[in-house]
Amino acid sequence: MPVVQLEPPRDAWDDRTVSQLLTLAQSRSAEDRQRLLLKVTSLCEATRPPAEVGPLLSDIFLTLAAQAERDIRLALSERIAGVDWAPPALINMLALDEIEIARPVITSSPLLKDADLIRLLIEATLEHQIAVARRPQLSRPVADTIIDRGEAVTMTALASNRSADISEDAMRKLVDHSRRIAGLRAPLTRHPRLNEQLAQQLYQWVGQALRQSIGERFRIDDAQLNAAVQQAAAKAVGSPEWRTAPTSRLVEDRERSDMERRLVDKLQAAGQLRPGLLVRALREQRFELFEQALAALGGFSDAQVHHAVRAPTAEPLYLACIAVGVDKAVFASLLVEVRKLSGGMPAGGGWTATPMNAHSASRAFRQMMEKPAIV
Repeated sequence: MPVVQLEPPRDAWDDRTVSQLLTLAQSRSAEDRQRLLLKVTSLCEATRPPAEVGPLLSDIFLTLAAQAERDIRLALSERIAGVDWAPPALINMLALDEIEIARPVITSSPLLKDADLIRLLIEATLEHQIAVARRPQLSRPVADTIIDRGEAVTMTALASNRSADISEDAMRKLVDHSRRIAGLRAPLTRHPRLNEQLAQQLYQWVGQALRQSIGERFRIDDAQLNAAVQQAAAKAVGSPEWRTAPTSRLVEDRERSDMERRLVDKLQAAGQLRPGLLVRALREQRFELFEQALAALGGFSDAQVHHAVRAPTAEPLYLACIAVGVDKAVFASLLVEVRKLSGGMPAGGGWTATPMNAHSASRAFRQMMEKPAIV
């Protein structure tokens, strides 16, 4: 059915205009209903409606919008998205419509309050939630709700919204989430609320290009990074969960050891053994897999890796990891996981993040392991 486009009326909210609106409202014709909806919208755009016609407008909008065709609802959403005179019930109804219709009011309507936006996060589709996360000047309570819900794409949209009011604690949660959600990392590196402390944490698990971006904004000091890892490891080891962990967890039973070795052999034979397996093994708490994969990747003996993990300093393990292709920034978080699973080993000594290639690191590791110092 064709849509009748109306020019903004020359007369505004006089008695004759209101009478015409009432006549159109009484018509059962679908075309008259469309004319009425567009005429009311045009009137409101030309002159703010007087307070006395507010109830009439509310009834007209809600009744006709519910019955209107999709293109009419879309046109209505676009035309009233930024106004403050529309009936709030109509705005909320349009915000729950299909996303193309809902997006203009979700993005721009001043009539959507925090409670309305939080309701959309709970009740509406993922596309609606993303639109909420991208809303300019998003309030802190709504941003906190997005983070608490933990939906990856919605948090990524929020991280890209530089005008959102995101607290320091909320930023810390986003950086924590970025460890498992790669899509968060790029927008976080550019976020104006990223501070130096959080940049240090984010730096550990981003790629080289993003590290350069962080480095352009913050001074990432390897000594500070090392100290942060030591502190995190000490906290982990000191917790009841790890303090009571038996040393027997370092060595799985023979059946499991054989299973992990077969997996490493299979991956190596297929040319699929990669440094990324080390991180995955630690996150899955498969410590024997980590040790065997490290030995296979570097061509080290099991004894050398065993000694490196249990040394009084993290230096040997650092060299072994660099030798197999682990980035020095990734090693910081990797060491925390190793110490969690090993009861605090390697011991408290740090490492020197000296730039060196894999060959040099391998040679230094083998020299160090000729006379390993074991605690």
